[in-house]
Amino acid sequence: MAEIELNGKTVECVRGDITSQDDIEAVVNAANAQLMPGGGVAGALHSAAGLGLAQECRSMAPIRPGEAVISGAHNLPNQFVIHCLGPVYGVDEPSDYWLAECYRNSLELADSKGIESVAFPALSAGAFGYPVEGAAEVALATVKQVLPQLENVKRVRFVLFSVSDEQVFSSCLLSTIE
Repeated sequence: MAEIELNGKTVECVRGDITSQDDIEAVVNAANAQLMPGGGVAGALHSAAGLGLAQECRSMAPIRPGEAVISGAHNLPNQFVIHCLGPVYGVDEPSDYWLAECYRNSLELADSKGIESVAFPALSAGAFGYPVEGAAEVALATVKQVLPQLENVKRVRFVLFSVSDEQVFSSCLLSTIE
């Protein structure tokens, strides 16, 4: 686990399960355009949240790369799920722009709803093929840029499923303070 403070706000990287972040108000779903269950993070969140999540999301779809929408969390231990469609690496170009938009739009949406804590997975780094190192750099640079401008968001957590992904994100996080 790595943790830093930026302008009195906390950014942390942990290895864990995005569906079990019971001390976080909103978790971010690495959504597909239709906001339906799928593999990876979307599948895990929909499975843990129950059928109500897919029912609520139906009217919000489709979304485009970089766009963020918010729903209730249903059976998850959080209050909200922010759904964001990350870029498919090498297809949705420029991928770094669209990935940064995911983090920016998710954080700004959370802030506008008065949410104080947000947990992100490694957006686009799974089935969408974004290299983990590049995904970490874009994610952390964007959070570092956007977080000081937010009034409500006080904690951003990156929840990484694998040891190697957590190490990459933690290393990148710690290098942002040097």
